[in-house]
Amino acid sequence: MNKSTPIIIWFRRDFRLADHPALAKASRSGRPIVPVVLLDEVAETFGSAPRWRLSQAIEQFEARLKQVGSRLILRRGTAADELLALARETGAGDIWWSRAYDPESIARDIKVKSALKEAGFGAKSWPGHLLFEPWAVKTKQGGFFKVYSSMWRAVKDLDVAPPDPAPLRLLAPEKWPDSDRLTGWALDKSMDRGAQVLARRANVGEPAAHERLANFLCGSIGDYKERRDYMAQNATSRLSENLAWGEIGPRTVWHAGLRAHLEGQRGAEHFLKELVWREFAYHLVFHTPEITRKNWRSEWDAFPWSDHEGAAVLRWKQGRTGVPLVDAAMREMYVTGHMHNRGRMIVGSFLTKHMLKHWRIGQKWFEECLIDWDPPANAMGWQWVAGSGPDAAPYFRVFNPETQAQKFDAEQTYIQRYVAECAPDPGPEALAFFDACPRAWELSPDDPYPTPIVGLAEGRQRALAAYEAR
Repeated sequence: MNKSTPIIIWFRRDFRLADHPALAKASRSGRPIVPVVLLDEVAETFGSAPRWRLSQAIEQFEARLKQVGSRLILRRGTAADELLALARETGAGDIWWSRAYDPESIARDIKVKSALKEAGFGAKSWPGHLLFEPWAVKTKQGGFFKVYSSMWRAVKDLDVAPPDPAPLRLLAPEKWPDSDRLTGWALDKSMDRGAQVLARRANVGEPAAHERLANFLCGSIGDYKERRDYMAQNATSRLSENLAWGEIGPRTVWHAGLRAHLEGQRGAEHFLKELVWREFAYHLVFHTPEITRKNWRSEWDAFPWSDHEGAAVLRWKQGRTGVPLVDAAMREMYVTGHMHNRGRMIVGSFLTKHMLKHWRIGQKWFEECLIDWDPPANAMGWQWVAGSGPDAAPYFRVFNPETQAQKFDAEQTYIQRYVAECAPDPGPEALAFFDACPRAWELSPDDPYPTPIVGLAEGRQRALAAYEAR
């Protein structure tokens, strides 16, 4: 290939320069690079908070590219059409991208690769979003892992390639193609006033992601295993946001955690296990894509979940179930775009067990509201907590929000941080909820706190009866 022939790199959920195999290879080729982001048929389906967070990732990545002498081209339309047009405009010979693993993205990428190759262009997908490609990790029988603990034992001692350094300079093409303006995409429109609330709390961009990792390694990692479930404590890495948008690479995080483990940090191994839990989600979605839309365990098809939303589900969405820990977790999501992992289990269990509502209702709402929304992790997380997914536990798990609060928020610090009606002197996070939530809800901190929509004992017994009868 002629050294003057550009390479188009299509960025999706990999907004970084370091630990990026496709970009590293392209930068070493000596050829011009045209970085591209598309608002394509998959990105157009994103919920409100992910669309807003995508806009923030793009804005920060544009600035990062300028630092290495490049720029970002934005186009809106069907991925195959837009990439073909760009390849012809720029005279590019190759179009590269980092692989995606959810069924919608795979379907899009197959169409793109076929169209590009048929038109005579080189098209190649690269690793970069995972530590291990889903087809590269197998059981002793040659199949895929259906139990997380088995997968952890199989991969924990495998070599992970070191991350590629960020290129110091990217060669620009002779002429840049036209680009959309990010503001013209109006990705923040559906967020309305909530965007301002999230903007104060999001941690956007590659430098910020690396700083977040460094702070975690210097602080909370030692007590990570013991403290990570205490919801009021800043005991987790919060890297899910940056991993979801590829602002930090998984190899970077793995090797940093591994170094901490070898240096004797007590919580480091458990942190590495959480990275493999993320891998497990992608592993399952790749091999069993139906997990994103129907019960992973078919025997759960007879469970009497209701698809009807109605007033009770609205109260769950509003963080007004009358169960303080459930409501605190839901409100944290509106204020920060994030929810503590234990909170996700508690609100998921409450919806699917106490309320007997289908897990798809919760999955779709998280797709709308989380800035760390990640399709495989979201699907597996909801199915795990509902009981219909890859859970090896031989019992029907129902989280009791009261006992969970006693154990993980005994002083009600977390509850009072986010539920103004439960706090004697509501703080900024509790009050920010009323600025972040939809105007149509017409909620006020002066509203009385509601009574529970279902009794905890009653809801548990009803769920157990439904489980026995399925």
